[in-house]
Amino acid sequence: MASTSSAATLPTRVGAEDAPRRRGALVRYWPQYVAIAPFYVLFLVFGLFPVAYSFYLSFTEWDGASDITFVGLAQYQYLLGDARFWNAVGNTLIIWVGSTVPMLFFALLIAFLLHQNIRFKGAYRIAFFLPNVTSMVAMAIVFGSVFSDSFGLANGLLRGIGLPEVGWLTEGWSIKLTLIIMVIWRWTGYNAIIYLAGLQAIPTELYDAAKVDGASTWRQFVSITVPMLRPVILFTVITSTIGGLSLFTEPQVLLANAGGNENSGGPGEAGMTIVLYQYNQAFTQFDFGYASAIAWALFVLASVFAIINWRLVRDREGLVERRRRRGGEAR
Repeated sequence: MASTSSAATLPTRVGAEDAPRRRGALVRYWPQYVAIAPFYVLFLVFGLFPVAYSFYLSFTEWDGASDITFVGLAQYQYLLGDARFWNAVGNTLIIWVGSTVPMLFFALLIAFLLHQNIRFKGAYRIAFFLPNVTSMVAMAIVFGSVFSDSFGLANGLLRGIGLPEVGWLTEGWSIKLTLIIMVIWRWTGYNAIIYLAGLQAIPTELYDAAKVDGASTWRQFVSITVPMLRPVILFTVITSTIGGLSLFTEPQVLLANAGGNENSGGPGEAGMTIVLYQYNQAFTQFDFGYASAIAWALFVLASVFAIINWRLVRDREGLVERRRRRGGEAR
């Protein structure tokens, strides 16, 4: 009985002994806790609270001034049948796929070439990264001038070679193509720098051995660079997926004067993306409840595509590993 009683009181004693120790640690390390406290305070105020509050607002109807009215799942039910929302989803997916695939391919190719022994590598890196730090407003003005229907450089070149002009900012597919070109131009250099950092971690002995075996530059790129960069490629694919599905600034600035409404996404809402539609609902229509529902729908959509990309790369890595094991067993 005595042993049972002592065993039963052991956790209580241990907890009682740990409490003063924890309080002593708090007192001892309070300067460190105070030093890191601003980050957590700012995160709670400007990060976690807005996210939680937007989730609450998605179940309400609120115009930002009157009383909040709880409507349950009505906002999500309306979203499922909203043709304008699904048009924005389709536009976003087309622009995302049309820009991400060539952008990451060109970025990987540029990084591979910059990794070679060429002159003025620093100048090339700055030149490729410069679009990413260029003002979006300035970039939109330049692209608006280049792709203007009446006096743009693009139509001038088409006229010069005898081809018909294109309504770059007034026709559906032309608007999407212009936005795709704009995204590729802005983000290719950024991803190229990330790939270049990953390339510098690949042992040079692999390339030296491949050269001794007579492998061409393309074979080195396919057999060494791409497999060794798979984790970095996964990172850029996921970030590009999130960025592509969250596209807002490019269509909002480029198409501000097209379609008669600065937030319309151009004629026929051909450039209306999910985030631009959410912004329109929140700050033009003042329907913050529905805008919050759109935001959470976008979160679910981005999460699904990110998980799909991650699973595809992981399954590919597992397949390669199984093939290596089978090859080793065969030997």
